[in-house]
Amino acid sequence: MQALTDLDTLLKYLRPELQPGEYVFGVIDSASKINQEEIVCLFKEKEGYTVIVSRTYADQINLPYAFVAAWITLTVHSALEVAGLTAAFSTALAKHDIACNVVAGFYHDHLFVNADKAEAAMEVLSN
Repeated sequence: MQALTDLDTLLKYLRPELQPGEYVFGVIDSASKINQEEIVCLFKEKEGYTVIVSRTYADQINLPYAFVAAWITLTVHSALEVAGLTAAFSTALAKHDIACNVVAGFYHDHLFVNADKAEAAMEVLSN
């Protein structure tokens, strides 16, 4: 699968997909303290490991969190070096007062928005 590099083409074919469930961001001091199969994303920062997991799992392991998110995947295969894609969709969401936390995977961009604004975000991204 060839990654798309043209911004206009990418914006035309975002094809957002809402993943089921709710997700949270938490902090752990060691990646070994969490079931690797439950991790959506793990990022090492100097203060600890930021982990994104399902809200259900976080509650099971008593992981503190403050932000409950919906997970939206942009199913278009975007090249990592494309300039402007994140700015375009985050600006569109911001105009509707929707905060967006972005994780760029190798194949797709993944957006985490307030869970109660998931449908509104899907509408903005689909237009």
